[in-house]
Amino acid sequence: MRIAIIGTGNVGGSLATAAIATGHQVSVAAAHHEHAVKLAGDTGATAAETPAEAAVDADVVVLAVPAGAAVDVLDQLGDAVTGKVVIDATNPLNESYTELTTSGNSHVEALVAAAPQARVVKAFNTVFASRLTNTSEDGQPLDGFYAGDDESAKATVAELLASLGFRPVDVGGLRMARSLEELALLNITINAHNEWAWQSAWQLTGPTTA
Repeated sequence: MRIAIIGTGNVGGSLATAAIATGHQVSVAAAHHEHAVKLAGDTGATAAETPAEAAVDADVVVLAVPAGAAVDVLDQLGDAVTGKVVIDATNPLNESYTELTTSGNSHVEALVAAAPQARVVKAFNTVFASRLTNTSEDGQPLDGFYAGDDESAKATVAELLASLGFRPVDVGGLRMARSLEELALLNITINAHNEWAWQSAWQLTGPTTA
C-alpha cells in the first residue's frame, strides 16, 4: 500500500517506521521539510516537499499532525485527496492534555466538513505512538479501532491496521469517533495520573459472535 504520512512527530515517525517494516511504500511531509528528510533517512521513506506532493500517488493519507493544524493541512492537500482515504489519527487535546477541545461533535466530523472531497476515517488515535511498532500484548494483537461512514474506505483502513499487526475493530460510523477521542483521553489521563510508562493499550476480550 502507498501511504502518505503528514507529520513527523512521535505518531508520524512511529507509523512510518512500522509501515516501512511491513512492506508499505511511505512518503512523508512536515511543516519543516528538514524533519521529513531526517525521518526519511531514518526509515527508508521518501521525503516530500509538501503534503500535496506526498499524497498525490498515495492510496491512504494519514494526518499525524496536531489536531489544531489538521484543517490547514487539509487545505494544503486540496485536490490531492479527492476520492482518497484520509485517516485522522489526531486527538483534539487542550494544552495541558487534560480535556478535549471539542464539544458535541468529534474533531473528525469537522475535518469531513472541511474536506468533503476526501473519504475520511478515524483510526490510530487510541494507540500510543510507542505501540505502533509493538502491536501485541501477551501474544495477542492490540485492538485497532476505526470509525467512518464510507464502508470501502473503512475496509482499506482495516487492511492497513491488520498489516501492522493490530486486530481491526469497526466501531461504526463517524458519530462513534467522539467515543474514540474520549477513549484516547482516558488512556492519557490514566497514565498521567498514575505515572505509568505510556505503554498501556486497549484490548476487547470475550466472545464476538452471538
